[in-house]
Amino acid sequence: MHQKTKDIQKRYEGFLQTPSLWKSDAILNLQQLKINQISSKINIDLDEKLRLGKYIERFVSYQLNNENDISILCENVQIQQNKRTLGELDCIIQKGKTTIHLEVIYKFYLFDESVGTTEIDHFIGPNRKDSLLEKLLKLKEKQLPLLYSNECKLYLDSINLKVSRIKQQVYFKAQLFIPFSSKNIQLNKINKDCIVGFYINKKEMDYFSDCKFYLPIKKDWLIEPHKNVSWLKFNEFNIEIKEYMNRKFAPLCWLKKQNGEIFKIFITWW
Repeated sequence: MHQKTKDIQKRYEGFLQTPSLWKSDAILNLQQLKINQISSKINIDLDEKLRLGKYIERFVSYQLNNENDISILCENVQIQQNKRTLGELDCIIQKGKTTIHLEVIYKFYLFDESVGTTEIDHFIGPNRKDSLLEKLLKLKEKQLPLLYSNECKLYLDSINLKVSRIKQQVYFKAQLFIPFSSKNIQLNKINKDCIVGFYINKKEMDYFSDCKFYLPIKKDWLIEPHKNVSWLKFNEFNIEIKEYMNRKFAPLCWLKKQNGEIFKIFITWW
């Protein structure tokens, strides 16, 4: 198996192993797609230049196509008004007798209790530029309502679909990280199984001066950490991380303790 094929397989398995961010319709009545997370040998070629979101959409397409009771009717449909793009439908699928408009989301969020007052408010992007709340509001107020626009009706008519017969669901997966200094976080609506690691800031790095580190490329943020990589000693890693901190970019890293335990962590500049 070629290295590129192995990399794609590991990323696909990491994607499958990532749980949905909530169960059923626990958040804002947004219904999560129910689908088996069965690992299989993936045999598609992927452009490594694709940004992570588009890369994951290809995984979802492959997964859906391998389900016996699901067929993809259309995907990545640009809805336009006078040559201006209003938005995109990720895909419309037929699952059994049900037609579903499905929006696909895969995110990395950090828990910061100082932001907002609810558990949803507390989850923000690693660089503090986005948040779970913002994404949910975008889904509710922009992405899902697009289906009911006049411009989208023209498209649906062209493929013989009636909007009144289409249900809307999301396929929202996420990896969550909690503060290193705070281990007892209670989650009521959000799926706690999404918590995969912790985060530290630059000052807290000194606690791990006897550890080794690895900086995966962004597409490898999907995968389970393993020992077969080129680990950096603390001093070497400290030099590497300075560039990220100067750019105000919080990278995902792997941390290996002296006893061989490996953790997935973010290091924040804030």
